[in-house]
Amino acid sequence: MPDSADRSSPFWLTPIRATWPLALAIVIAAILHFFVRPYIGEYQSNLLLFAGINIILAVSLTVVNGFAGQFSIGHAGFMSVGGYLAAAIVYYGSFRIWNNVDFHGGLLSWTGIGAFHGPLIGSGDLLFLGACLLGGIFAMLIGWVVGLPSLRLRGDYLAIVTLGFGEIVRVVLQGTQEQFYAGDADAVHATGTLKLFNHLGGALGFIGIPTYATVFWVWLVVIITLAATIRLKRSSYGRALLSVREDEIAAQAMGVNITRYKVRAFMFGAFFAGVAGALYGMQIGSINSGDLAFLKSFDIVIMVVLGGLGSVSGAALAAVLLTLLPELLRDPPSIWPWGLVIAIIIAALIWLLAPRRLGPLIVLASLCVGWEAMRWAARKIGINLSDYRMILYSLTLIVIMIVRPQGLFGIREIWDYFPIILRRFGWRRAVS
Repeated sequence: MPDSADRSSPFWLTPIRATWPLALAIVIAAILHFFVRPYIGEYQSNLLLFAGINIILAVSLTVVNGFAGQFSIGHAGFMSVGGYLAAAIVYYGSFRIWNNVDFHGGLLSWTGIGAFHGPLIGSGDLLFLGACLLGGIFAMLIGWVVGLPSLRLRGDYLAIVTLGFGEIVRVVLQGTQEQFYAGDADAVHATGTLKLFNHLGGALGFIGIPTYATVFWVWLVVIITLAATIRLKRSSYGRALLSVREDEIAAQAMGVNITRYKVRAFMFGAFFAGVAGALYGMQIGSINSGDLAFLKSFDIVIMVVLGGLGSVSGAALAAVLLTLLPELLRDPPSIWPWGLVIAIIIAALIWLLAPRRLGPLIVLASLCVGWEAMRWAARKIGINLSDYRMILYSLTLIVIMIVRPQGLFGIREIWDYFPIILRRFGWRRAVS
């Protein structure tokens, strides 16, 4: 019988296994940036960017609310902390280095009009990447400070603490002084570095930030976030977190330091939330803590719950769905033809995966017929459905949660359903 050394993989495969997610992330992000973005238009590109940022936020909160089983509703606070710090570093750093806040990036950060003549990565990109990293680290440290005393609580009590943290962040940022603008270069040089971080625009928000966050950088971080979270879930550390979620008393009896694990999960989620805030601010060129208040935290929680508590792929899919749905409802489309294709795919999945098929199929058919009947009635009465898009959006969420209360994928991942589908087709050997 071969020993364990013979069964283990060659040592040269170790760096490949460790780095292939990063290589894959670079390839996918480059394809989206150079080949997809130019052909889908500016509006669709912005949706792609916002969908990516929401994926980062939803997946990072899944580690806290899904893996560790906590109830945090202050995730937007970490987004604000990381976003403001990164924006200040890039904005005032540009003053200190180049004496202006113009674009100093490379081709990977260029979204302007016309051809770009310059390097692939510019000096401004290095400042941008460093600012994103520091924003994430600072948000992580704040997560440690907040989490260490508060994560001894759970349930509604923890929710109140995290909600209070988010409001404190909002009020503090809105109480900062007026920012320095393009003509204030001399004042920026004359002001101490630490004092500059008090000039963040106050209630008006921090504006005029150089825009370096493109499809490439956002989706590079998206794939890194997904890979890191999936690896965490599969690790012994992730299994310990899942044990905390299922039964804290039993986990503690087995030697799991539940407070330490919950705090580290909190820090993990806060780091990626801070990076997402940095990307958000440097994608639209401004950031305002009023837009990142508790309502934004609730939006992220909805994405996590809709995807399924503990499902990384479910959170990512829900983030994309909730990003695109309000835009689709600006002009509510007919089911024919693409909606019918989606309905057929959903019906096929129900037939393959659902233990009881007839009820869900009847519900799906009723929803399709009801949607077309509503559009027909609105045309006859003269009602513009786009005026009620947020009502339709809310009704859609209500229907999804009634039909699927455990979320889209529950605690599973999307690939966990592949063996079930294969067995339905009788391909038992393929999954044995």
